[in-house]
Amino acid sequence: MTKRDLYEVLGVGKTASADEIKKAYRKLAMKYHPDKNPGDKSAEEKFREATDVYDILKDDQKRAAYDRFGHAAFDQTMGGRPGGGGAGPGFGGFDFTSSFADIFDEMFGDGMGRRQSEANMRGADIRYDLEITLEEAFHGTTTKIRYLVAAQCEGCKGSGAADGAAPVKCGSCHGRGRVRAQQGFFTVERTCPVCHGAGESIDKPCKTCHGSGRQRREKVVDVKIPAGVDDGTRIRISGAGESGVRGASAGDLYVFINIRRHKLFRRQGADIFCRIPIPMTTAALGGEIDVPTIDGGKAKMKIPAGTQSGHQFRLKIKGMSIMRSTNRGDMYVEASVETPQNLSKKQRELLEEFASISSHESNSPESTGFFKKVKDLWSGK
Repeated sequence: MTKRDLYEVLGVGKTASADEIKKAYRKLAMKYHPDKNPGDKSAEEKFREATDVYDILKDDQKRAAYDRFGHAAFDQTMGGRPGGGGAGPGFGGFDFTSSFADIFDEMFGDGMGRRQSEANMRGADIRYDLEITLEEAFHGTTTKIRYLVAAQCEGCKGSGAADGAAPVKCGSCHGRGRVRAQQGFFTVERTCPVCHGAGESIDKPCKTCHGSGRQRREKVVDVKIPAGVDDGTRIRISGAGESGVRGASAGDLYVFINIRRHKLFRRQGADIFCRIPIPMTTAALGGEIDVPTIDGGKAKMKIPAGTQSGHQFRLKIKGMSIMRSTNRGDMYVEASVETPQNLSKKQRELLEEFASISSHESNSPESTGFFKKVKDLWSGK
């Protein structure tokens, strides 16, 4: 047994709280752990010393005895002889591996193992990819989906036992749900591989599900899709995943939304983009056209005289719905001026007459300016 002051070993004061003592020990344990210092006897001794000290100071009664009597409180109890000569290293024949496992449980919580076991028995989450139209995304909809899932067995109601037989205590872990195994220097606890953390086993398994408490069958769920949903949106339906093992909680269903490509509209956030062909005469003279909208209706749009291809018109509040809002995005219409095709003789004559009396500079300023720049480039100006 070390004769150094126990508080000094951990580097804390005598008034240190239990939490401060735990943190100090954990810091030393990480620093001098044999796995981090292979072959270093000094580090191994410091690691063992810190563990021995923590074994005393974590116990309120042992700590009170040490605070009152010092090392003398333990010198008479070690192996039945002063100094504990027959007890081996440590305090009172201290079993290093098992005690360290107990300390590990205390530091990281015995409940952790139980939570891990419960998590292992919880039903798995399920992903479902659902494709909808852009119109359905705009209006919102409710649709039924069907999928195969490990559901609660109807024969045993999820217990896994036949004819209502009750589960018995697992013989591997003796009902604890966890088993200990020696791994070199440490004793490690794991979820029992026989009962998977349940602490119980079934002598007479259900013939339908063979003791699993679950059977695979089709499930039908209504999925409510909110208006304004975007591509890639995830909708969570609690408890609609796989059933848990032997009555444990079910997993969740995650529906991922994929929006089908639209023939006319392109979506960007809450805005809608559309490319509309416009007759040359309408673009030149001006006019009014009807434009289709995502809500299934149409909107009148004025075309100013002289409209060029590529020009965008903005129609306010004609775009997509916005989730959890009464607002809407905008719609942007790109003009695509269409050149006449399959001209009749009369149409050709009229166009030729128009060309003969046209002024390129005033009627086609963009093309005139472009070719002037090209001419200047060629001439070296």
